[in-house]
Amino acid sequence: MTNNMLNCPFELAIEVIGGKWKGLILWHLHDKKVLRNGEMLRLMPKITQKMLTQQLREMEKNGLVERVIYEQIPPKVEYSLTEHGKALRPILAMMSAWGVEYARDKKIVIACDSH
Repeated sequence: MTNNMLNCPFELAIEVIGGKWKGLILWHLHDKKVLRNGEMLRLMPKITQKMLTQQLREMEKNGLVERVIYEQIPPKVEYSLTEHGKALRPILAMMSAWGVEYARDKKIVIACDSH
């Protein structure tokens, strides 16, 4: 985060989880529990490796995502939600449910399965 003084808690929340990719990364980690880098790239084909790495690093720094490195050959890295990340699960589920209703009302086809 850029500074420690914000106008309201909602501003803080948007700063930590906002943007095009963070919500989707959090949703997939919520859904799958543990993911590797390549799995996330397959789940989000429009994200670049550079952007995925950047977003994961920011969320790790902010305490939402945990990265575990396994010392083996080839190296293995897994990502999962921290307790702060897990606390977002009800919000993520509500956002998904809202998306389903909105898509239904607006006659938008959703390609992925919703929960």
